[in-house]
Amino acid sequence: KTQFKLVPGPLKMADGQDNLTVKFEGESGGVKVVKSFTFERGHYGIKVSHEVVNNTASEIKPSVYYQLTRDGEKPEGESTMVNAYTGAAVYTDKDKFQKVSFSDIADGDKDFQAKADNGWIAMIQHYFVSAWVPTQGVERENYTNTVGEKLYAVGSIQQMDTIAPNSSKTIEATLYSGPQDQTRLDAIAPGLSLVVDYGWLTFLAKPIYWLLSFLYGIVGNWGWAIVLLTCIVKAILYPLSLAGYRSMAKMKDLGPRMKALKEKYGDDKQRLNMAMMEMYKTEKINPVGGCLPIALQLPVFLALYWVLLASVELRDAPWIFWVTDLAAPDPWFILPILMIITMVIQFKLNPTPPDPVQAKMMAIMPFVFGIMFIFFASGLVLYWLINNILSIIQQYVVNKQIEADRIKRQSN
Repeated sequence: KTQFKLVPGPLKMADGQDNLTVKFEGESGGVKVVKSFTFERGHYGIKVSHEVVNNTASEIKPSVYYQLTRDGEKPEGESTMVNAYTGAAVYTDKDKFQKVSFSDIADGDKDFQAKADNGWIAMIQHYFVSAWVPTQGVERENYTNTVGEKLYAVGSIQQMDTIAPNSSKTIEATLYSGPQDQTRLDAIAPGLSLVVDYGWLTFLAKPIYWLLSFLYGIVGNWGWAIVLLTCIVKAILYPLSLAGYRSMAKMKDLGPRMKALKEKYGDDKQRLNMAMMEMYKTEKINPVGGCLPIALQLPVFLALYWVLLASVELRDAPWIFWVTDLAAPDPWFILPILMIITMVIQFKLNPTPPDPVQAKMMAIMPFVFGIMFIFFASGLVLYWLINNILSIIQQYVVNKQIEADRIKRQSN
């Protein structure tokens, strides 16, 4: 709790100057510590050095504490529909990236590597991170604890070499405090870009993020990059989706015959099901044929969802006209309304479920999702909207092909 005083010197980076060092000094019991913070222009990484001067008659072996403290609340203004991680993290070469939630800290759970000579510690919230990266190759002890009511700390204690009387030694670290920009984070420390949380879908999300960034480099607009990315993903997955579209189209084509069977067998569900299965067998239709392609595509769509949710580049990024922030909900609700319209069209293109209750549920789903999407980031709604439009086009084309095949068979 020694008081540190500012060492006189410039506090503003002059024009043409690329770095600035600000120093503080404190002294207690004959030991002086000089903390130096070196800022670089256009860089969120701060070089922090501790020079320890031993003015006593005995040798000393001091330790440096690198600590980050945060309250347990979600970031101000965070949408209730966003489930981004807020909490501490520890990274080591052995155990890699490990989250340490505030509840774990409060309970005293320490499921991370405490002793290491590498890695970093961090406090994470949506879009931003603060991290200490101590000198690598020097033994340190990682720790977490509560430091007050709803105040949580993650830290690393690094021991310095023995300092003889009337001599000094310096130890350095990097303090990053800024956006979760993966390029910047990778330049600071190995594994630091993992704070951009894609969960178990990281292996898919990483290449999707790379493609999104590449498209932005071409069009210079994150909104249009999302549109192009959705088109590319949809085109790649089209062969997989085609089986599902065909199954849906054939099921819709059998609508009149399905209705006739229901009228014929009435409430006899057993005979109705047998007749329907016989009809599917005759027409070579798998009633669940559209489920497998959707299941196989789901990880890709979820990975894309998390990329759009976690990318700080979308924050304050405009698209067109009324959409001035792709990370914020649509202020005019235009995208959610268009979403509802496209989902209603999709419902009309697909076969009506034979169960009346299920049919009613499917009919109201577009409006339920539309209300939910009011609270989602515009970039996410834009992705789903473009995906829906492309699905409508693909399903419409397949429906026309199936209808043409049916007419051709009947004419023969």
